[in-house]
Parts: sequence; structure tokens; C-alpha cells
Amino acid sequence: MDWDALLLSRLQFAFTISFHIIFPSFTIGLASYLAVLEGLWLKTGNEVFRNLYLFWVKIFALAFGMGVVSGVVMSYQFGTNWSVFADKAGNVLGPLLGYEVLTAFFLEASFLGIMLFGWKKVGPRLHFFATLCVAVGTLFSAFWILSANSWMQTPAGHELRDGIFYAVDWFEVIFNPSFPSRFMHMIAAAYLTTGFAVLGAAGWLWLRSKDDAETRVMRRMAIGMIVLLAPLQVLIGHESGVVAGEHQPAKVAAMEGWWQTRAGQPSILFALPDEEGERNRMEIAIPRVGSWVVAGDFDAELRGLDAFPPEDRPPVAWVFWAFRVMVGLGLAMIAIGLWGAWLWFRRGLEKSRLFQLATVPMALSGFVAVLAGWISAEVGRQPYVVYGVLRTAEAVSPVDGGQVAASLLVFMVVYAIVFTAGTLYILRLIAKGPGSGEQPPERGHRAPGSLLASVTGPSEPARSVP
Repeated sequence: MDWDALLLSRLQFAFTISFHIIFPSFTIGLASYLAVLEGLWLKTGNEVFRNLYLFWVKIFALAFGMGVVSGVVMSYQFGTNWSVFADKAGNVLGPLLGYEVLTAFFLEASFLGIMLFGWKKVGPRLHFFATLCVAVGTLFSAFWILSANSWMQTPAGHELRDGIFYAVDWFEVIFNPSFPSRFMHMIAAAYLTTGFAVLGAAGWLWLRSKDDAETRVMRRMAIGMIVLLAPLQVLIGHESGVVAGEHQPAKVAAMEGWWQTRAGQPSILFALPDEEGERNRMEIAIPRVGSWVVAGDFDAELRGLDAFPPEDRPPVAWVFWAFRVMVGLGLAMIAIGLWGAWLWFRRGLEKSRLFQLATVPMALSGFVAVLAGWISAEVGRQPYVVYGVLRTAEAVSPVDGGQVAASLLVFMVVYAIVFTAGTLYILRLIAKGPGSGEQPPERGHRAPGSLLASVTGPSEPARSVP
């Protein structure tokens, strides 16, 4: 393996984006969760929702801050490590990233201070409006980032002049073929990531004998969202795969482990891809199902990796296994959601120790699934940085490999210290649990608590703000 500037630059970007994506995938869903909690509190006046809001907003602030820091560091690499790419694709990607700053970051920055520090300084409706604006801002941010990334996957609406990309139709650039399904897939993944983090926190608190009204609300809200969204995510992911099969067949062939082009491709459940021998070892497969999943026809002929020159293929093992990790965790999410819904229906949700034990490790499932999904998408795009048009090797900066190695080492050390400390502090906050904090301003009404009765269970009375 040649540890040149190209490989080191790819490793550095992969390292920084892997850290970065963890935080937006959490804060996108958490911002919406906070908006729902505050809206329910304003509607019912029940302090359980207030306690949950004050609890999770601290965690949101920390995760949001770490996401911003890691995102800024990552963006500098376009100029330092990928200057050729920035020069060639800047006319298209520059405005998209600029729109993200104008419509999302400014919106979040304008109202984040009110959301975090304006609890007793502004009226309840203005504070709720600030929370909504931050939640909408996170969605705007995901919109533009996914649009830019999807354009790199399925470029459209542009023309090449002297090797430089120029946009000729901004609608086609923004809403490129893979963008709609990939955007929905990412938003659903973010909500599921938050849902399982909340569910895992509730399970951990239950195991530590802290099962109060707040914990029960966390658990039921998370299960209600998971049981609906996890199966829907499978359908969204399927649509994204269909689009990839049409526009990025080499990526799909690597994901599925198809080496030969043939009719009736199998669905490979397990295999050890052998790139040198161009075959799979220890393969376990269901005949013809792969063609049906991708093309809707059991006898459809789909291209395998043999249809592409070796230099045009992505690293098969990385893509193959990352895809299976993502799908496997998706199926586990569906199972946990259905299990929780069944226990809820049977009034045994707070009685099953096994279920609570299962939810704790599943708190990480969303983060791992997001990372696996991004590995599938980004490594599967190789050897192109703009699929089919601009190769990654042609986009790297003319820098010395030693400089990239030194900066990568610095990133690894600093990230290990800063983000480990931040993550441990978040875990300490979660371990304390909700239910304590500053008192809210007077709301001037009482709530009957009927909404809470459906989620806390009959043994835990609802409490109202005086």
C-alpha cells in the first residue's frame, strides 16, 4: 500500500467526517424532539414535558457544539487537501454550501441563544418559536448538505468547460436523481438515531431504579416513533437502492457482492469477498431475490463487477460489509420497535428487564448504522469524487504526504481528547436523568394531565405546572 498524499488525504477526510456525522445525525432528530416536548408542555402545562426539555436541551447544546467544531475543521480540507476538486467543482458546490450557511446556520445561530438561555428571559411562545427555528434550521442544513453530496453521487444540471463544472440548471443540480431518496433516508436515520438514544437512556435509568414519569414518557415516545419510522426507513432505503442501481451500478454490485453479470441475481446474505479471485468465499445466498429487490423482476439481468474494469470498481469488502451492518441494524430496530409496542399493549413495558437490557446497547445502533450507510455511499462512489466524471486521484491537492500525515496525527490526538471528554460529559448527564432543574416561568393554566396518562401508565400520576 502506497501511503501517498492521495491515500492520506482520503483517510483524513474519512476520519473527520466520521466524527462529524455522528453529531448532526443526533442533533437533527433531537432538535425536533425538543420542539415536540416544548409544544406538548405549552399545550398541556404538564411539567413532565418541561423536565424532559430541560434535560435534553443540555445534551443538545453539547452535541450541537461538537458538530459545529468538527464541521468547520472538515470544511477546511477542501482548500488544503482537495484544492483541485474545489477548483473544478466549486462553481456548483460552492453556492450549495453557501445556501446551507445562509438558510440553516444563520437561522440556528440566531435562535440558538434564545433556545438555550432565554428560558426566563422571553415569553413562552417566543421561546417555542426559537426552538422550532433551530429544529427547522437543522433540516435546512441537512437539505443543502445532502443536495451537494448527492450531486457528487449523481451529477446533473451541469456542463464541463475546460475541465471546470458550470451549473446550467440549478433545479436539476439541487434535485439531482439521488437527492430526494437520500435526503429522506438521512432524515429518517437521524430521527431513529435520536429515538434509540432516548430509548436507551430510558432503559439505563430503569436498570438503575430511576423509572419515574419522565422516563416512562421518554420510553413511550421513542417506541411510538420507532415502530412507525423503522419499517418506513426500509422502504426509503429500498428506493435509494433502486436509484443507485440505475445511476451507480458498480456501487450496487459491490454492495450486493455480485461478481458476474447475469439474469436472476441472488440476494447474498453472507460471503467473504475475494477481490483478487473476483469471487465470494463461503457464500450464503437466496437465488434470484437480488434481481427482484433491485429491479422488481426475479429474472432481470443486472450487471456484476465483471462489467467494469478493475480500476473503476470500488473497494468491494468495505462496501459489502458496511451495507450489511446498516441493513442488519435496520432489521434489529424494527424488531425492538415491535417488541416494545407489544409490551406496551400488554401493559408489561416497565416489567420486562430483558427489554430494558436490550435497549441500552441499541442506543448506539443509530450512530453505527449512519456510519455504515455513509461508508457504503462514499466508499461505493470510488474511484470517483464526482461519479463517472472526476476521479478522486485527479482531485487531490499537490501537497506532500508527510504534511498530510502530520496533520492527520494532530487531528487524531485532538479529537481523541476533545470529543472523548464531550461524550463522557454527555453520558454523565444522561446517567443523572431528567426531573430536576430550574423552575419554569408561570404559564397561567393547569392541565388535566390526560395526555400523560396514556404514556406514563396508571401507576404514575401526571403533574401540572402550578
